[in-house]
Amino acid sequence: MRIPPWVKPGVWGLVIGAVAMMIIGFSWGGWVLGSTAESLANERANSALVTAFAPMCVDRFMAQADAQMKLAEFQKTYGWQQRQVVEKGGWATLPGSSVPNEKVASACAEQLIKTPTT
Repeated sequence: MRIPPWVKPGVWGLVIGAVAMMIIGFSWGGWVLGSTAESLANERANSALVTAFAPMCVDRFMAQADAQMKLAEFQKTYGWQQRQVVEKGGWATLPGSSVPNEKVASACAEQLIKTPTT
């Protein structure tokens, strides 16, 4: 069986067009691999989690007895220790979890630093 002479250039055109389409799609078209999409989704979920639970952490801190005195003490601690204080206090432990969330603890500590003492 003879292959028509136009098939070879047609196949090469198809291959080159497919490669060009992939380059354009991944470079400018916004295409991503599944692993990249999953990574981006996890980052957004964690960001939403921190946004939702950091204010709850501050409320739990402020609900304790002598909150204003403890807030003043907290604000006097070194910046690198503040997250650890929040974690040890249990205020950054999410419902259904037994360990504190580091990102929530950091966001909570940042908000507690900005909270005025009366």
